[in-house]
Formats: sequence, structure tokens, C-alpha cells
Amino acid sequence: MKPPETAFALSITAQAEDIDELGHVNNAVWVRWIQDMATAHWNAIAPKDAIDQYIWVVTRHEIDYRGNVGSGETVTGHTWISEPPKGARFWRNVSFTGSDDKIKVIAKTNWAIIDRQKGRAVRVPSALADLFLKD
Repeated sequence: MKPPETAFALSITAQAEDIDELGHVNNAVWVRWIQDMATAHWNAIAPKDAIDQYIWVVTRHEIDYRGNVGSGETVTGHTWISEPPKGARFWRNVSFTGSDDKIKVIAKTNWAIIDRQKGRAVRVPSALADLFLKD
């Protein structure tokens, strides 16, 4: 899964506390980084009123681990939305590439939009979806 040219990108450097007993980034850390990517993308693209009105919750992660990353190594994360939402949910793609240009982790995650005031899932507004589909 190669990211499109327009994918949102963020560099992340593994810290000592991210490393497990096998000497590489722990799988739980990769999940945190996936969430960090999604949050950064949302905050970079969404208008402030949407950020104030909605919050996203993950409903599913599909993750493939293809390589290891050690302490001090940097990966470049890419995330993008490749298809329109269905109701309150959409799929987010994420990939992390090492300095060797090899994909270390790829993921497809499903997220649901929650109206903060109502406390429940709502249909993704089309104008908001369009902002992310243009990426």
C-alpha cells in the first residue's frame, strides 16, 4: 500500500520507552502512532468549528507489521482517506516507512465520528468528508 503523493505526512522518532524486550518498537506503540497520525491529520485539515463539534473513535484496526524499528530511528508516517464515508464511519490508511525506504507497518483503520454535544455517532457531513478526500 503505497501512499498517494497528497497523503498527510509526519515524522516520528522512536524513543527508548517505545522499545520492547525484543529491541524494537512495541506493537502497542505502533497503535498509538496510528492514532497520533489520525489526530494530526484531523487537526491539520478540519476547520476549528468541526474540531470543536466532533471527535473520532476508532472501531477497527487492521495492522501488518513488515519490519522493525529501533530506538533513535525515525519513520515517516503517511495517512490518507481513500474512499467516501459510509454513514458515521470511514476507512483511514496509514503507512510508516523507515529511512531505508522500506515500509515497516501498514494499517487500515475504521473510525466513527461522534457529535460531542449529543455523545453519539452521526453521519459524516459531506463537506467535511470532501476536505479529506481531496488530500
